[in-house]
Amino acid sequence: MDAGQIVVGILLILLSIFLIIVVLLQESRSAGLSGAISGGADTFFGKSKGRTMEQKLVKFTKVGATVFFVLTLAVSIYFMFKY
Repeated sequence: MDAGQIVVGILLILLSIFLIIVVLLQESRSAGLSGAISGGADTFFGKSKGRTMEQKLVKFTKVGATVFFVLTLAVSIYFMFKY
């Protein structure tokens, strides 16, 4: 194993731990039937929804998952052609 493999492995492990923590910090979306009825009013009147902590966690999850996917794909392709 070379230094690049170790660095990328550590980076993937840290990124996966970050994703686990961010997903666990998010609130549950399953509010049942009452959430389905009142959910439209919440999205219509919630103009500052993009500034809440919940929305920031959703953004972190999307960015982290995208980086994790691209990095894993790049490492897989790299090692597929290397060996």
